[in-house]
Amino acid sequence: MVSVKFGAAIIIAGSLVMGHTSAQTSNSEKNPPASAAPAQAKLSSDSTVGEILDNPAAKAVLIKHIPALAQDDQIELARSMSLRSLQQYAPDDFSDQVLAALDADLAKLPANTPHTPANENSTTK
Repeated sequence: MVSVKFGAAIIIAGSLVMGHTSAQTSNSEKNPPASAAPAQAKLSSDSTVGEILDNPAAKAVLIKHIPALAQDDQIELARSMSLRSLQQYAPDDFSDQVLAALDADLAKLPANTPHTPANENSTTK
């Protein structure tokens, strides 16, 4: 069951991120990241919600540990936030114990490969 408190926390977090992201856009255009090539990294509770949702195996792990997210479309508002940062808005749903268990299961997955059309269409010859 999705709690009203959980949904409200996601809306607040998403609203804060939206304002912060638009301010960062102009800064990132002026100062591009040092590494333009995406690195393969293990996903964890410090990964962004978007990185986890875009990886089907990681998304399944997330829903296993926080089932309320399966019915909460508003999690999309928090795509640029880490799961750990959501803890301040919904501490019961993102408790230290839940995040530790989630991290343990995410660590078992292979390194995250960014989802791009090139990955879908690549064939080995």
